[in-house]
Amino acid sequence: MPIVLIVIVGWLYVALMMALAEATHANGTVIGAVFTFVLYGAGPVALVAYIMTTPARKRAMRAKEQAEQAKPLDAPDGGGETAADAVPPVRKEP
Repeated sequence: MPIVLIVIVGWLYVALMMALAEATHANGTVIGAVFTFVLYGAGPVALVAYIMTTPARKRAMRAKEQAEQAKPLDAPDGGGETAADAVPPVRKEP
């Protein structure tokens, strides 16, 4: 994973330099530089990082489900039934 982080940092650096060049150019604007950074840098990096972490998220969800299924049945609320009333209903005295 460290090599991927180096690539991501490098990509963002190049996009930042592109945005800086556009902002300081005679015909460039700051809003154009912001759009350049977002559309060439942050957007694609976020999309690629999301796609690349999908298998890890699926493994984590699967492990969580297996841990929930492996709960012992004698544990509190392990049976999946609702709890009984804590206070019994009050009866009128004759």
